[in-house]
Amino acid sequence: MTLSKRILLKISGESLMGESNYGLDISTAKFIAKEIKKIYEKDYQICLIIGGGNIYRGIKGAAEGIDRSTSDYMGMLATIMNALSMQSILETAKVPTRVQSAISMSQIAEPYIRRKAIRHLEKKRIVIFAAGTGNPFFSTDTAAALRASEMNCSIIIKATKVDGIYDKDPVKYEDAKFYDEISYTKVLGNDLKVMDSTAISLAKESKIPILITNINEENSIINAINGIGKFSKIS
Repeated sequence: MTLSKRILLKISGESLMGESNYGLDISTAKFIAKEIKKIYEKDYQICLIIGGGNIYRGIKGAAEGIDRSTSDYMGMLATIMNALSMQSILETAKVPTRVQSAISMSQIAEPYIRRKAIRHLEKKRIVIFAAGTGNPFFSTDTAAALRASEMNCSIIIKATKVDGIYDKDPVKYEDAKFYDEISYTKVLGNDLKVMDSTAISLAKESKIPILITNINEENSIINAINGIGKFSKIS
C-alpha cells in the first residue's frame, strides 16, 4: 500500500453529541462509524483521533477554577472514553481497530508506540489515538498534526460541524466568505479558528494538507478525499 493511502481523520468530540447538549449520541456515533467504514473499504490506512469536548473541555474547566494541567488531563480521559466507544461501534460494524493511549492505561488500551501503530495500519486495522499528546496545554488538534507527521500521513481531515473555513461566523454574518483553498500562512495570519496555531504550524512544517469538512453530511469525508463537494483545503 502506498503512503498516499495513509490518512489521519480528526473528529471533534462535539460532533458525537448529535442534537444533545452533552455526551455521546449512539445513533450519531453509528452514522460516523458508517462514514469511516466507507473510507476503510477504499483501502485507506486510517489513523483516527477524537476530541473530548462532548464530555469535558480542559480550557473551560481551567476557566472555572480547576488547575489547568489537571483540567487538561481530565480532557484526555474524555478522549479515551470516546475512543473506546468508537472502537466498539466500528468493531460491531466489522472494522478492526486498536486504541493506543498517550497516557498509561494498559488494562483498556495499548500504549502509544509508533512502530506498533504502523504495523497495525499495515495489517488493515484502524488505529485510534487517544489522550492527545499525553501532555497538558496541547489540544487534540495538535495531537492530530503530531500523529499525522509521525505516521507519515498524506493528509489530515478535520471532520466537524461546519462545512469548511469562513473568514467569519457564517451563522452571524451573511457576507461571510468561504475559502475553498487557503494557505497555512493565511490561516495563521488571519487567526482563523479552524485549528489551533500549533497544529497548523506543525502541519505546515510537515507539508501535510488539511481538509475541513462537515461530518454530518453523508459521504462528506470520502468526497473531500476525492476532491468532490464542499470542503476547504489548507496547504
